[in-house]
Amino acid sequence: RVWDTEHNNGVLIYLLLAERAIEIVADRGLSRRVTQAEWTTLLAAMKEDFRAGRFEQGLAQAVDAVDTLLAQHFPLAPGEANPNELPDRVDLR
Repeated sequence: RVWDTEHNNGVLIYLLLAERAIEIVADRGLSRRVTQAEWTTLLAAMKEDFRAGRFEQGLAQAVDAVDTLLAQHFPLAPGEANPNELPDRVDLR
């Protein structure tokens, strides 16, 4: 459901543990504004933390970095509330 946001700015951080793979999937609204170099830097930092066994720290910093990008490219108007359009739950399928 990453594509189901009003401004097409949903983001999925996908961890495929069995294959030791990480992917960040950003909808077109955000991906148009963020360079590939920015995504690469974010992924590299997360991979470095994961290699060192700092899984929680790596994921938390990645979420914070995505939050910063969203705030930068989709700022809220003064007094506007930030709607949470997607569920925050972890999907462990």
